[in-house]
Amino acid sequence: AAYTHHVCCYRRKESFGWELVFVSPLLQRPAQQIAFNSKVSIGSQVKRLLAVASGGNIRVWDITAADAASAEIAQHDFASTVDSLLFIGTQLVALSSVGKVAVWNIMTRHWKVQQITPITSHDTAGSSLLLGCASGKIYYIDMEKFPLRMKDNDLLVTQLYQDPAKEAVTALSVHFTPKMCTAGHWLEIAYGTASGTVRVVVEHPETLGQGFQLLHTFTVHRTPVVRVLLGEKHLISVCSDCNHVRTWTVTRFRGCLSTQPGSQPLASFNVMSLEGTLNSDGLSPSASARDIGPYGDHDDQQVFLQSVVPESNELYVRLSATGKRLCVLRPVDNSNITAHCVNEFDGGSRIGSRSRRYVVTGQ
Repeated sequence: AAYTHHVCCYRRKESFGWELVFVSPLLQRPAQQIAFNSKVSIGSQVKRLLAVASGGNIRVWDITAADAASAEIAQHDFASTVDSLLFIGTQLVALSSVGKVAVWNIMTRHWKVQQITPITSHDTAGSSLLLGCASGKIYYIDMEKFPLRMKDNDLLVTQLYQDPAKEAVTALSVHFTPKMCTAGHWLEIAYGTASGTVRVVVEHPETLGQGFQLLHTFTVHRTPVVRVLLGEKHLISVCSDCNHVRTWTVTRFRGCLSTQPGSQPLASFNVMSLEGTLNSDGLSPSASARDIGPYGDHDDQQVFLQSVVPESNELYVRLSATGKRLCVLRPVDNSNITAHCVNEFDGGSRIGSRSRRYVVTGQ
């Protein structure tokens, strides 16, 4: 949980509930991005790592250390605004919209920085990181193999696809089909553009090496697409005009996308969320609360989380495929919700345990 000038980590145990396990040192500037890796194996040790981006500076702590002073294991001056911070396997990735990509390896504790065209979207699938750029190109980095260029030992960023109209890729969603689909792999990518177009491209195992094939094109939005999600049963897109949502049912044969009979329109609705005002630090306290989603695994049912007004103590949970309201969440102390996140919990290997989806709110 990020506060204005520090970050706290909490742990939940079924025997006695929640407990505070880590408090970061004082941050000179407000925390803008946080990332957490709950289990990293380094040699024979298992560590839990916390990364915080604050004013262009990235700091990494090992929260299993005895005290916060000795827990800091890495620091990097990104020299740009960090728009996204995430762990992918044993790598920490920082992205900036100006086109800057920084990768920190947990094992070697070295930073690799690469400059590409301005980044307008990104998504992950397994160990893969895909970047959508303002030039209409989609780039790919395999974080498991972590390839480096031979000529200068720099990070290798591979171009996967170029939008036919060369429009900025403003939203991106990657979906891997199940292993039973084919002997090889079938990669599906849905993306939205600055003009409101939604496209779906696929790579077949039998056409491996020939590039991606354009499967669907939808021109239903009039403003830039800000979110897109390609799941097992639905394709969901959201544009910047009052969070207007369009959804389709997708047809699959043996787990893979099919054009017979093709995708069918399902629903059209809005997930309204009003803008908030800036506080004394120049940040909007309701910025994360306005992140509507969709949330959930690609092969499960996804939901939107809607906070209609900035100063609100209500959070609406709606099905992302149809817009149907499932429930309304309210804090027990009736305070305003300023942030939220959704987490999938597998329940472990205990007998009788089941998967759960938690909604965590900050007030």
